[in-house]
Amino acid sequence: MTQQAEPGSIPGAKSAAASSESAASAGAGAEADGTSGGDAGAVQGASAASPAGPSAESAASGPSAGPEASGTPADAPEAAPAGTPGNPPSGRERPAREVAHPDGFGAAFCASMATLCAEFVIAATAGVLVLLAREHDGLPTAPLAAAAVGLGALLLTVLLSGFITAAAVMPALALARRAARRAGREGDGRAWTAGAVPVVAAAAVAVFGVVAALGSLSPARPLSYLVWWASLTAGLLPPALAARAAARRIRAGRAGSVARRVTRDGAVAWLAVGAVGAAVYGTGLVDVYKPPKLHKSDIAGVWTDGRNGSVTLEKGGRAVAKGLDNFDWDGMGKPRSRDCDGSGSWSPLKDGGKIVGVSVQIDACELRKNWSVIGTAKEPKLFHEIGKQGSGKRYELTKVVKKN
Repeated sequence: MTQQAEPGSIPGAKSAAASSESAASAGAGAEADGTSGGDAGAVQGASAASPAGPSAESAASGPSAGPEASGTPADAPEAAPAGTPGNPPSGRERPAREVAHPDGFGAAFCASMATLCAEFVIAATAGVLVLLAREHDGLPTAPLAAAAVGLGALLLTVLLSGFITAAAVMPALALARRAARRAGREGDGRAWTAGAVPVVAAAAVAVFGVVAALGSLSPARPLSYLVWWASLTAGLLPPALAARAAARRIRAGRAGSVARRVTRDGAVAWLAVGAVGAAVYGTGLVDVYKPPKLHKSDIAGVWTDGRNGSVTLEKGGRAVAKGLDNFDWDGMGKPRSRDCDGSGSWSPLKDGGKIVGVSVQIDACELRKNWSVIGTAKEPKLFHEIGKQGSGKRYELTKVVKKN
């Protein structure tokens, strides 16, 4: 009678059970390590199915085991590049720098505005220095008033420079690039930009000339349009060239800013102009203009406009007008003069005890004007503005000096 052995006494059964337990533990470890559990279980199952011993272990761990033996799938996707949403960049890897305007539009716009601002400031400073020696109504002397005027002028300068850049300079650059491409030339050279500026200036003068002619119902003289075209061309050429240089620098990836360089050079030029003006007036080479100091007896006399119009201011305060121009306004808002004849009265206008003008009233022609004193002590003048304040148009009277 044959006796059956117990399962625990069979060596093969013990090794199979141990292999099963090791396979289960290996599969759990593979899942914990984040590898593919299916592949790891397959590898361990194959190891369990093979006979136990050194040969089986070496076959499982040998080079011929392939990618599956290492726990990495053969068709696993490649790692995502750094900087993507799923794979943020490391400390050493930085994302590529984004350029807001690779075509250089922003740099060109800033360079043009900086150049125009420099032109305006330098021209205004030179103009003020010239006007100081000529007849003027006087500059603001109060600190707050002077600061307000300066701040307003700077703000207006920035706004005008931006408008001119958008309306004239950038179209000139676009026209130069388009013409260069159509001609088959590489890039947009300075010659193309210099040639496009007069064309854009002519278009601007034509547009604004037509608008002004329609508003006043009378075109200006041809010479005026030519002067405006030449002046606008000369003023637009520097900002156009600076804008072109700034755009090319950005496209080439070169360092430096044309706008900063223009601002620096403009500040130096402005200081030089101011220094020359201060030296000219400080040394007495040119005197600052001052209105003449007149007394009431100096105002009495005959004042004429040089066109058969005059007014006689008598010492007693009586005024007699003969052909004096009296301006009113037509339906289009243009000044229109009519002769004024008749008698009335006059009185001096004083500011701090100093006579600064004359008030004339002629009842016959409803003339009531305040005249300011300008000119020199040898040749005094009276004037009042025609139209709105600051229009620049004046009606002047010069005193008739009797020659002995």
